[in-house]
Amino acid sequence: MTRYIDVLGALVLLELRQRIRSVAWVVLVSVVFVLVGVVTALLWASLSAFGGDEARASGVYSTIIFFVLLVGTLVTPAISGGAINGERDAGTLATTQVTLASAGQIVLAKFLAAWTVALTFLAASLPALAFTLIDGGVRGDTLAASLGVLVLELGVVAGIGVGLSGLITRPLFSVVTTYLVVAALSIGTLIAFGLGGLAFQSERTQTYIGIDYSVGGEFDPNTGLPEEIRCLEPDTYTYTQPRFDRVWGILAANPYVVLADAAPTSFTNDGYPQDLFGQIALGVRGAQIAPASEEVIDECQAALDGTYDELWQSQNPREVFESTVPSWFVGLLIHALLAAAALGGAVVRTRTPAGLLPKGSRVA
Repeated sequence: MTRYIDVLGALVLLELRQRIRSVAWVVLVSVVFVLVGVVTALLWASLSAFGGDEARASGVYSTIIFFVLLVGTLVTPAISGGAINGERDAGTLATTQVTLASAGQIVLAKFLAAWTVALTFLAASLPALAFTLIDGGVRGDTLAASLGVLVLELGVVAGIGVGLSGLITRPLFSVVTTYLVVAALSIGTLIAFGLGGLAFQSERTQTYIGIDYSVGGEFDPNTGLPEEIRCLEPDTYTYTQPRFDRVWGILAANPYVVLADAAPTSFTNDGYPQDLFGQIALGVRGAQIAPASEEVIDECQAALDGTYDELWQSQNPREVFESTVPSWFVGLLIHALLAAAALGGAVVRTRTPAGLLPKGSRVA
């Protein structure tokens, strides 16, 4: 076991030295550092105009975390998507394959190196994140959960990229395919959710019983309702409504939803989420609730019973959040299985001697 780890460590160090010595890596990290700093300053200035409270720091922090995830999913495929087939095309993979390193060690080392390089972009954003933490307002469990999920998601993208670089012969195609997989998880799930909700529609019958304001007479100055309340005839109509509750599970595979749903949410005294994590998570949680097929709005009876103000009160957002179930662990499991399947396929394709190779590819 010690020998296995020694060989794996040597391969990882070799990969990292090759990548870190590249000028492109230094430029990318510098660009990410500047971008995160600029975005943080703009967010801080814009949110300060709405008052300096704890919501400001938590709002800036959650937005920066999502921005780092966006940058990571844009850059990591380019770093990892040609890790294996790029060396195969250059003829340098064979020098590693003839050593005592197994195919599994080679693929795992490239994955760990790509993951480590991806984490440097997170490290470049730490000064901006630390600046938001100084002002307070960010809970410790939210900090730990969001950073932990972010690290795992960057690892998933790195694993998919390295795996596809071993499965696909051409580096360009593997990089593009990695981007397509990331786009399918990030944007494709949103499109599928929207179209799925519109495809599964159901009828809803609504009955409205209003108050007759044409009878004249005095009005109550406190409620604005007539002193003598008379009810109108019930007005019933039927319409179709989308059923997002039947397809909300698609969003569980979205990395941004996974990150938002995994981070514990802070609420205001009115029950509204304070940060972007909670707002996104609340939207997904709300989609789980099935709409009623029939609804009766008896405005007249509510006025007679003295509950007119309660008639239009909706459910508290915090109550909606707490009455639904989380889904982040399902999405994280899906992502881990995708990365593991890609890496497993890459190990099979990297083994030597190879019994069958794609047309036009090198022996090693």
